[in-house]
Amino acid sequence: MNLYIGNLPFTVREQELQDLFGQFGEVSSVKVVMDRVTGRSKGFAFVEMPNDNEAQSAIDGLNGKPFKERALTVNQARPRE
Repeated sequence: MNLYIGNLPFTVREQELQDLFGQFGEVSSVKVVMDRVTGRSKGFAFVEMPNDNEAQSAIDGLNGKPFKERALTVNQARPRE
């Protein structure tokens, strides 16, 4: 399952998200979306977890919870239109 993570601090790194979501199960990829001009995070990322039950546990466990003083938004990513 591909997860959308929003309201991230602009300083967050992919390894930090790998560690955070790894508490709930296997993480196959992490992609922090970066601004091409400034080179800093846009404040959101995508985390892919191959096991849907583990991904749902991560959503339940992290959505709305504080991470570096910001309340995370974690839900299933919608496909691009």
